[in-house]
Amino acid sequence: MSQPGRQDFSDKAASAMKPDSQKTATEQVGDYAKGTADSLASTMQPNDQKSGTQRAGDAMSGNSNENQDSLLDKAKNAMGMN
Repeated sequence: MSQPGRQDFSDKAASAMKPDSQKTATEQVGDYAKGTADSLASTMQPNDQKSGTQRAGDAMSGNSNENQDSLLDKAKNAMGMN
C-alpha cells in the first residue's frame, strides 16, 4: 500500500503493463501527469520519512530520481513492450 498522496502501486503496475501503443491519448496524458506528480512527491519526501513499503515501491518504479530506468521499465524493454 502506498502512502497518502502517492500513486497506488496497483494503478502504477496496471498502467505500466499496458503498452503505450494500446493507450488512448487521454490515458497517456493521464499516466504522464500521475507519474510526474508521484515523482515530485517522492522527491519532496526524504527517504528516512518513507515507510519501508514506499521505499521499495519507489525503487521498483524508478522513483529514486537517479535518472535510471525502473525495474519494470527494464523488464518491458527486455520484452519489447516499450
